[in-house]
Amino acid sequence: MTAFKSDFLNTLQERGFIHQCSDFEGLDALAAKGEATTYVGYDCTARSLHIGNYLTMMMLHWLQQSGNKPITLMGGGTTMVGDPSGKDETRAMRTVAEIEANKESIRGVFAKVLRYGDGDSDAVMLDNAEWLTKLNWIEMLRDVGRHFSVNRMLTMDSVRLRLEREQEMSFIEFNYMVCQAYDFVELAKRTGCKLQMGGSDQWGNIIMGVDLGRRMGTHQLFALTTPLLTTASGAKMGKTAQGAVWLNADQFSPYDFWQYWRNTEDADVGKFLKLFTTLPMGEIRKLEALGGSEINEAKKVLATEATALLHGRDAANQAAETARRTFEEGALAESLPTVEIPRGELDAGLGVLNAFVKAGLVASNGEARRQIKGGGLRVNDESVSDEKMTLSAANLTPEGVIKLSFGKKKHVLIRPA
Repeated sequence: MTAFKSDFLNTLQERGFIHQCSDFEGLDALAAKGEATTYVGYDCTARSLHIGNYLTMMMLHWLQQSGNKPITLMGGGTTMVGDPSGKDETRAMRTVAEIEANKESIRGVFAKVLRYGDGDSDAVMLDNAEWLTKLNWIEMLRDVGRHFSVNRMLTMDSVRLRLEREQEMSFIEFNYMVCQAYDFVELAKRTGCKLQMGGSDQWGNIIMGVDLGRRMGTHQLFALTTPLLTTASGAKMGKTAQGAVWLNADQFSPYDFWQYWRNTEDADVGKFLKLFTTLPMGEIRKLEALGGSEINEAKKVLATEATALLHGRDAANQAAETARRTFEEGALAESLPTVEIPRGELDAGLGVLNAFVKAGLVASNGEARRQIKGGGLRVNDESVSDEKMTLSAANLTPEGVIKLSFGKKKHVLIRPA
């Protein structure tokens, strides 16, 4: 393990954030002096960011804690183009109105882990639509485009892998790396930004920006990436039966978020405590050393601390208490995730397959059938054996809800509206 001069790189290394860096020595010197102004870009492709974005947010958090300035760059302009990285087909084009709505929905999450203001190390939020939407096409080609080699662009993973799979790449997508590289140069000129961070799949795009800055006469720019998230079993992290693990509470409840971390594989507990909590390393080492059934206590700490950071301590404690009552006491916790359905649907008889799909516990009727055959679905804690079963007012508990369960740890309440 390398001993750095800066708290920033020492912290990132100790916690497992570092994958690649363009110049460790140069970046270390800047960060040690508090001069490593850094940005991460976040495109507005959905109403919420997800776990993968949370990783780079935590990198910005530790950057700020070390006395350096973070920039969160909203991709109001780049979202209009669409990042081809890791995709087999062109992303759906979004309207300006959709992008603006997504941008507003996303904004608030950053303040959960970053401090915004006017101080030297206070975070600032910018939007690349401010400069990308105003570019003149001919000037862009002459002043910026001339610095790009098509030969080199074709070797970048975002392009090369698509072409190797014989998947079409549109001209607009091909320009994404040009836009991202130009962002870096523009931020260098406007704010003195020196470092761009991102996931390892962004390495080629970030290096393009470093090179463009050199060609266009900026100060030296730096690149730093983090490994892509995978579990100990090799699966891509951040997916559940309901879909992505979103950061906005209205799309993925604090209880679901808590439960997601509680279900972590044993071998990943230490890794995720380092990446997704701010617990001191000494405490993390004690927790990851626990073995046998004691590892479950470490998982509860991980779940509570990760949830508290994003959703607040009260929401985290409530989620932990809901889980305790549900799993340890077998009680019906009113704070379980709840889905409202029209009263008329229940009066007419709601098919059990449809009910589990509506609750988001399974993705389809077919999956519900498979789970029923394996004894995995329950209604009000009673195993479902008949796929043609219907739910009605007769199934309502005294609290006026129907409890649906998938396995031992996933529960949703159906409430007639």
